[in-house]
Amino acid sequence: QVQLQESGPGLVEPSQTLSLTCTVSGGSITTGNYAWSWIRQPPGKGLEWIGRITSSGVTYYSPSLKSRTSISRDTAKNRFTLQLISMTPEDTAVYYCARVSDFIWGQGTQVTVSS
Repeated sequence: QVQLQESGPGLVEPSQTLSLTCTVSGGSITTGNYAWSWIRQPPGKGLEWIGRITSSGVTYYSPSLKSRTSISRDTAKNRFTLQLISMTPEDTAVYYCARVSDFIWGQGTQVTVSS
């Protein structure tokens, strides 16, 4: 079955860039009519969709984060990456990658923005 695993730094300093990778196993990120998403949940708040990249490589971003977000993929390694620039403490959250249509989620990774 398809499994997703996030990886990246747990601590980021303010103004720096966050880079997270989601490695997919059990299925290719380039096949099927799927979208591969990044979602986050700040402490005490609900889920926030960040953006997605489709199986064909098209990206879509949340309007509120679009100016700071980039999602890319490495098809050879079957993984996709989130970059979020100009991090602030308000970006502290658990970050998830997911194939939302099939309710397939990674376990999530805590990212804290602090100096």
